[in-house]
Amino acid sequence: MKKNIIITILVISAFLPSFITAQTKTSAKSGAQKEKLDRSIRPQPGPAPVINIGEYSSFTLDNGLKVFVVENHKIPRVSYSLTIDYTPVKEGEMAGLADITGQMLRTGTTNLSKDELDEEIDFIGASLYTNSDGMYASGLKKHNEKLLQLMSDILLNPSFASEELEKIRTRTLTALETEKTEPGAISNRVGQRLVYGEVHPYGESMNENSVKSITIDACKNFYSSYFQPQISYMAIVGDITLDEAKADIEKYFSSWPKGTVPASTLAMPAQPSSNVVAIVDRPGAVQTTLSISYPVDLKPGTPEAIKASVANTILGGGSFRLFNNLRENKGFTYGAYSRLASDKYVGIFRAYTEIRNSVTDSAINEILFEMNRLCNEPVPSDELSLVKNYIGGNFALSLENPSTIANFAINTARYNLPQDYYTNYLKNLSLVSAEDVSEIAAKYIKPANCYILAVGNAAEIAPRLQSFSKLPVKYFDFEGKEYDPSKKLKPAPEGVTVLSINEAYIEALGGRKVLSKVKDVTLNATTNLQGMTIGFDIYRKAPNKYMMKLGAGEMVFQQVIYDGAEAVIKSPMGGGDQKLEGEELENYKYEAILNPELRYDELGIKLELMGIETIDETDAYKVVITLPNGKSNTRYFDITSNLLIRETSDQGQVDYKDYRVVDKIKFPYSIKQAMGPQLIELNVIGIKINSGLKDDIFTIM
Repeated sequence: MKKNIIITILVISAFLPSFITAQTKTSAKSGAQKEKLDRSIRPQPGPAPVINIGEYSSFTLDNGLKVFVVENHKIPRVSYSLTIDYTPVKEGEMAGLADITGQMLRTGTTNLSKDELDEEIDFIGASLYTNSDGMYASGLKKHNEKLLQLMSDILLNPSFASEELEKIRTRTLTALETEKTEPGAISNRVGQRLVYGEVHPYGESMNENSVKSITIDACKNFYSSYFQPQISYMAIVGDITLDEAKADIEKYFSSWPKGTVPASTLAMPAQPSSNVVAIVDRPGAVQTTLSISYPVDLKPGTPEAIKASVANTILGGGSFRLFNNLRENKGFTYGAYSRLASDKYVGIFRAYTEIRNSVTDSAINEILFEMNRLCNEPVPSDELSLVKNYIGGNFALSLENPSTIANFAINTARYNLPQDYYTNYLKNLSLVSAEDVSEIAAKYIKPANCYILAVGNAAEIAPRLQSFSKLPVKYFDFEGKEYDPSKKLKPAPEGVTVLSINEAYIEALGGRKVLSKVKDVTLNATTNLQGMTIGFDIYRKAPNKYMMKLGAGEMVFQQVIYDGAEAVIKSPMGGGDQKLEGEELENYKYEAILNPELRYDELGIKLELMGIETIDETDAYKVVITLPNGKSNTRYFDITSNLLIRETSDQGQVDYKDYRVVDKIKFPYSIKQAMGPQLIELNVIGIKINSGLKDDIFTIM
């Protein structure tokens, strides 16, 4: 009860102005002389509140494992967090090894299979997971002995089974496939490569080839090299005493053998000497994922760290300058933010947002403007006070979580912080002045030494971005490999035109004569989402009727119906009917057309041949198709088979494979559509042609 009261007082003191105290003193004076309050004078801030961080205990095993215990007897649970503090490792051709090794630890031991381990954890109602940096587990106090037994078994006796590696490999490759079309993931991957460089561990990311190269022996070697007690920290939080913790940790972890950890040194990446503009091309994308970043040499817990936190918060650490400028004032985006992160090896500054293509250059201008303003203009006192109160309030609120205390203890040990670093945090925060912010901004905010990365439609945004760099705009693929855009597209052979490509595609499908006889098509497909098999049934009827039904078994989740004039989305599971209008209606108008390639001229659809581009090691003709409403998508046709293999638009990317013949016409039986972070794999299970579909199923009730 007392701790809750203390924290409440801390939060209140972080936000309420100190004039309340002044008023109390004034009211205690003689009633004969009353002082009138001048509300035009801003009250001066009071002294920083004293922080009661909370107590923790610590001890070290003979093997070097450092343990920190925070007692919290309110709830009968105990949580364990193991952090292994090794120097980041350059993994090269096996990029992703550390991550996959961490996952492998949770897939079974020499005593328990993966299924048996899962059953044991579920039986006691616990949670337990592992990663490349250690392990976390939490459970009821009455099952504490069993939980520690499982943790120790996982840590000391991993099985590294080959079949489990293959399962992880398959999941990882699927996730990587999704990331290829997810702009946020692409921005992070390429941004890391730009900021840290190829030779730094922070600059590398796993890819398809590196994941396929990882072996069981490599996982075992990584585990034995880096999972060692003398570089590890164990935080214990919950319903446990120091004596109990000592006995338990000694019993289950003292046999963890200490060895020699491979030594390595990391060079500090340099900031660019002038701004560098980089683009990852996403043809058809209507918005740009933008980041402005560079490396910084800012270590955790240094005297500058708190000042840097204040400076960054003013710029974009919440709903402050970048947010207010780009969202509230300009209406460019839903949000714009920045990070100025400290790190034991190399920190980073990063400003980021998502904006419409048409305002990409304007957004960059505004971000650089705000960075310059922070460096060159003193921060007004009211804004500085607001930000410090915001940071202080968040700090005080974080103390409600006992694990925060354990994290403070570990950070103090890992980074050699002063023992009173967190106790004096609010005091040091309150001392940050406008001059401090200007000084820190001048040192760490570098608007002229940035990597400006735009993930978007290069054809639309590239001409606007050259002005931000003295150097030519750099182009990267989704993996962060630089390429020359003038060489990415090869010219098509003489005599090849969009018309000849379209006719070759029609012929490859079955021929104009066969396709023109198609009156209706029914396609049945399935996909797996979160363990559930979902059915997609798509019906088309000439000339322009369309219906899509989404469901599982007899249960219908959603229907989309277009009757040739109107469209509606029906949601039987809830939400009612939604009539589509404007752009959404136009989209289905063209989606419903059966075999539109037979009559592009009649439909007013324009085609433009861009050249030949390599798609997954296959050369393909790149053709931009523009609808009468101005919307466009890009199609890629295999130059050998003449079949469509990929289509990109503002809706995402669709890959077509496994063409099969149905009634003399070829259809793709594997359709993969990436929409944001979600990858939907449709497996076609049946196609019917000219089955005599009735108009009733396209009727909007």
